[in-house]
Amino acid sequence: MKHTSYILKTFAGLLLSMTIVISSQGQNENEKMSTIFGGDEKHIDHGGWAGLNFGYTQINGRDTYLMGARGGWLINHRFTIGLAGSGLVSDQDYTDVIPDETLTLAGGYGGLFLEAVLWPFSPVHVTIPVTIGAGGIAYTSSYWRNTNYYDDMYTYDSDAYFLLEPGLEVELNLIKFMRLAVGGSYRYTSEINMVNSSPTMLRGFNGHFSLKFGWF
Repeated sequence: MKHTSYILKTFAGLLLSMTIVISSQGQNENEKMSTIFGGDEKHIDHGGWAGLNFGYTQINGRDTYLMGARGGWLINHRFTIGLAGSGLVSDQDYTDVIPDETLTLAGGYGGLFLEAVLWPFSPVHVTIPVTIGAGGIAYTSSYWRNTNYYDDMYTYDSDAYFLLEPGLEVELNLIKFMRLAVGGSYRYTSEINMVNSSPTMLRGFNGHFSLKFGWF
């Protein structure tokens, strides 16, 4: 309960900061703008995009890769509301978790995606993405069945968690409908309850790049 309250308070603070930044950007770029999301004569430009993410992080000191997607509704070139999701991929063996067991880590997370864009009409600009949601993580093991001749995978231990992941990116307008973003984020989760594992094992920094396609 304490962690959920902390996540909600942090999320509210980030949302307030985004609103202030978007408002100041709108005033600087267009003195006639009188609303946060509106343009001249209170006109709102609508767009949308979808993209692929590729990232790197460490979990329990082991190399782990992130692959996912995100996208949503873009309001007046400056604010996106949508969905995001990522999967954790690792080829590292967790032999220290359970003696005589060779385990691998598998999981993912996703949820609500919010992103503020600073100086959206510049070819190089800054974005502030935030993902808030939930995920799951598991230790899995595979073994060979001689009688059936196939690999069978089973879950040794697993848990679910809440997530808050704020980030900062530098984004380039490659062509009219395509953008490249490079940046980082911090993955904050509620405590994990799995065998012989730290409750904060999933908390940490990510480095990533994204390709976006759509109407900006």
